[in-house]
Amino acid sequence: MSPRRRMLFLVVAVLLVAAGALAGVRLLRGGDDGPRPDQATPGAVLLVPGYGGNTAALAQLKDQLRAQGRTAEIVALPDGGTGDLEAQAATLDAAVRAALTSRPSVDIVGYSAGGVVARLWVDKYQGAEVARRIVTLGSPLHGTRLAAAGAALAPDACPPACRQLAPGSALLDRLDGEDLPEGLPWLSIWTENDETVQPPDSARLAGAVNVPLQGVCPQRQVSHSQLPTDEAVSELVRQSLAAGSVTAPASCPV
Repeated sequence: MSPRRRMLFLVVAVLLVAAGALAGVRLLRGGDDGPRPDQATPGAVLLVPGYGGNTAALAQLKDQLRAQGRTAEIVALPDGGTGDLEAQAATLDAAVRAALTSRPSVDIVGYSAGGVVARLWVDKYQGAEVARRIVTLGSPLHGTRLAAAGAALAPDACPPACRQLAPGSALLDRLDGEDLPEGLPWLSIWTENDETVQPPDSARLAGAVNVPLQGVCPQRQVSHSQLPTDEAVSELVRQSLAAGSVTAPASCPV
């Protein structure tokens, strides 16, 4: 064997050994691909508004969390919450980094399109390494027909976020191709009475604890806009951000 071929053989062998070692480490860690925050130590709560960036929709929930002693802030989204969702994810990341200067981790609550922003943030900024838990409320994680109609019938009146929230958009297709990181507790809640996110179970996320509200509170009538203020939903959020584990509720909390 020539010296050149011998060197090539050695390089390939070293790469194979390194790849095997990395796979072994991932296997021992159960497929975990990064560190995870301490679940017993709650961090700061960041609430991400929906399409349009209306911070008032989350004010009541923020105040309830603060009354429990939590540090809670609403993230102000750029471009009125209708611009590029990637830019919104960058804004969320900046808010996360600011919160981490005084807290060990963050809990993210994303309402409506804010949940898609949270999903983008996890994917693009290795959010699972600093997010203790994530809760989404009525989030069109696979798009909503309302956005598709807007993009088709009135494209000039459908801003970037509107187009990105149409089922089958390039952004959503890319997210659909990414698995949720292992070990990241995620609770997705939606209402079957949702008139904005159609179909409502677009909020369902593989790897998350998925909870249709009427599955635990059968008689409860809650619209999309009522999700952040509904008493039962708020209690489910507060419970999921407490010290215990994130599990599907056994009964209606109110």
